[in-house]
Amino acid sequence: MATAASARLVELGLELPQPAAPVGSYVPYKLLSHGSTHLLYTSGMIPTREGQPICTGLLGGGVSIETAQECAQLCLLNALAWVRHAVQHKLDARLGLSGLDHITEVLQVRGFVASTPGFTQHPQVLNAASDLLVDIFGDAGRHTRAAVGCSSLPLNVPVEIDFLFAL
Repeated sequence: MATAASARLVELGLELPQPAAPVGSYVPYKLLSHGSTHLLYTSGMIPTREGQPICTGLLGGGVSIETAQECAQLCLLNALAWVRHAVQHKLDARLGLSGLDHITEVLQVRGFVASTPGFTQHPQVLNAASDLLVDIFGDAGRHTRAAVGCSSLPLNVPVEIDFLFAL
C-alpha cells in the first residue's frame, strides 16, 4: 500500500512552508471542479522562504546546478503548501485526510530556469523537483514536463515552476 503524501513528507524530514502571498496581480492557484474531478493549477512558484528569495542570479553565471536544484525543490514545497491551503479552504476534507493526501496524480510540471545563453542543463535542474514528486507520491508523482531556459525571472530568482495536480 502506498504511503500517504503527508506521512511521506515527515519520513523525508520535509515541512511545508506557510504559503507566501503572490508578488503580483494574480492568484496563487485555480481549482477547477467538474463532478468528482478536481484539477488544481498553480501559478509559477519561486524559491522563497518567508517571502524572500533564497538565491538570485543565473545558471552559467554564478548559480550552481546544486543550488538551483535546491531552489527547484523549494518551488515544489511552496506549491504543495498552496495545495494544502486550497483543499482546506475550497474542498471538503472528508475522511480526515490532509490536503496533500487528496492529490491523486501529478499531471504536469513546467519549469523555467534563468540562465546564460550557453547553459543547456535545464532538465538536470528540474529533475530535483521531479524526483522529489516521485519520492513523495510514488508512481502518482510521475508527470509530463517542460524545462525552459530564459534570460530572467521575477525577483532575479534562478528557477520558477508551475504545477498541475489532480485531486
